[in-house]
Amino acid sequence: MRKTYWLASYPKSGNTWFRMLVANLRRDVPVDINDIPERSGIASTRGWFDSIMMFPSALLTHEECDALRPLVYAALAQEVIDEDPDEVETMIGHTRFVKTHDSYSYNVDGSALMAGAKGADGAILIVRDPRDVAPSLANHNRTSIDEAIGFMADIDSSFCGHRDRQPNQLRQRLAGWSRFIDAWLTQTDIPVHLVRYEDMHADTSGVLRTALAFAGIDATPEETARAADFAAFGELKKQEEARGFREAPRPKSGKGPGSFFRRGVSGGWRDELNAEQVARIERDHAPMMARLGYAPTQNMAERMAG
Repeated sequence: MRKTYWLASYPKSGNTWFRMLVANLRRDVPVDINDIPERSGIASTRGWFDSIMMFPSALLTHEECDALRPLVYAALAQEVIDEDPDEVETMIGHTRFVKTHDSYSYNVDGSALMAGAKGADGAILIVRDPRDVAPSLANHNRTSIDEAIGFMADIDSSFCGHRDRQPNQLRQRLAGWSRFIDAWLTQTDIPVHLVRYEDMHADTSGVLRTALAFAGIDATPEETARAADFAAFGELKKQEEARGFREAPRPKSGKGPGSFFRRGVSGGWRDELNAEQVARIERDHAPMMARLGYAPTQNMAERMAG
């Protein structure tokens, strides 16, 4: 029987990096960043929905799709594996890891959008200091940092939520940075393992090994250390510069696509945000930041000294 674990994160929090680590776990050479299969890459893909429901999601409203998504994920969880696990980089043995940027929410009929225990055995929730998320999100969305900060505080924010065009994925309701994380941590349908981006930077191999153990996978220190080397930021950046990356930010008018693997640092906000922007983020998300151990900046002098 296949096991499924969601890799849940607010956008730009390290989800893709974690997937690269999983992909490189039992490899002899670094996996090509463009070899991670899109079909099994993210829960909001329309392909899964259309295949399971045998009906094009493009003909439905966002709300109609949401009402049917629990059925899709429950069906996928029961799917008999017909692929060689060694050929699917998002799988280790019979355990599949699926990226999602959906907040853990419930439909009007009370059903969990992600299908609860019928859809997955658990979730690995990846979080990142919102002060680092903001500039990275601005780069990804091709907006200003101030706009990204406003987006992160908007409880009605979403990805692919347009109604005047056909998004390439199903709508993903984000609900704002704080509410997104709170929804996953407080739901009781499936167990959740919390991973902080900053801890991944400090001890990539150890954090990966603990997260995999949560999913029932035994990995040796040698395996996780090699995966950490193969998925190091320098390696990922080098590949993107050489061959591009299909998940890179969309091109802006008159310009080429932006860089997906931008800086790959922890605490980079200190030289990217001004004092007013830091204050806005800390004001918007103070309770959740405290809950996750992200200390507020007391004043500008402290911020610069840090």
